[in-house]
Amino acid sequence: MSGALAVGGAIAALFASSLSSSIVAPNPSFEDAPTDKMVIDVVTVNGSGCPLGTAAVAVSPDNTAFTVTYSDYLAQVGVGARPTDFRKNCQLNLAVRVPQGFTYAIASVNYRGYAYLEEGATATQKAHYYFQGQAETNEGVHRFNGPFDDNWQANDVTELGALVWAPCGEIRNFNINTELRVSGGTSNTAETTSFIAMDSTDGAVNTVYQLAWKKCETGAGGGA
Repeated sequence: MSGALAVGGAIAALFASSLSSSIVAPNPSFEDAPTDKMVIDVVTVNGSGCPLGTAAVAVSPDNTAFTVTYSDYLAQVGVGARPTDFRKNCQLNLAVRVPQGFTYAIASVNYRGYAYLEEGATATQKAHYYFQGQAETNEGVHRFNGPFDDNWQANDVTELGALVWAPCGEIRNFNINTELRVSGGTSNTAETTSFIAMDSTDGAVNTVYQLAWKKCETGAGGGA
C-alpha cells in the first residue's frame, strides 16, 4: 500500500446563484457564506489513523463548515496493543474549490471522540491545518489524564484578526494533520489497556471545521 492513498470523489453542497467580486466584506463571518456551491475533492489520505476507506469529507448545506468523519482512528497502550499503537496520525490533503469571488479561512475546529484511560495514563490530541505553500498554523494540543472513561471534546478557535485566508484566484490544497497519542505512564500496562479514539458507539465521529468567508478584492479572482 503506497504512502499516500488516493481517494476520489467530489462531495459538495449544491445551490445556484451568481456572485460578484467587486467589494471586500469589512467583517467576514459565518453569515457571509456564499450560497453557490463549495466543492471538496479528497486528493490523498495518509496515516495509521485513517486507513483507506475510513475517512470521509462532507460540506454543510450553508457552506459554513465541512466535516471529516473517521471510523478507525484509535491509539492504545497495554493489553492487546502493538508497540506502534500508542501513536496514530492522519494527514488529509483536500482540493477545495470555492464560489467565484470568495475566499475562506478556518475559524474554529471541533474534535470529538471517546477515551478510556487508567489511573496514571495520559492521552494527547494534536492538530495542524494549513494551505499548500504556507507555513503550518500554530499547533493545537489537548491533553487528557486518567482515570478517564467518557466522551471527549476539544476545540481550537482562531481570532478574527489571526485568520489565515486562502489566496484569492488560486486553488490551494488544504492540509489537515491530526494525531492521537497515549502514554501508559504509571498505569500497569501489563494488565490494563488505555486508549483514545476519534470514534463513537456507531463507529464514526465527525470533526467539524467551521469556516469564515469574505469577498475578494476587485480583480483578485477567487473560487473555481
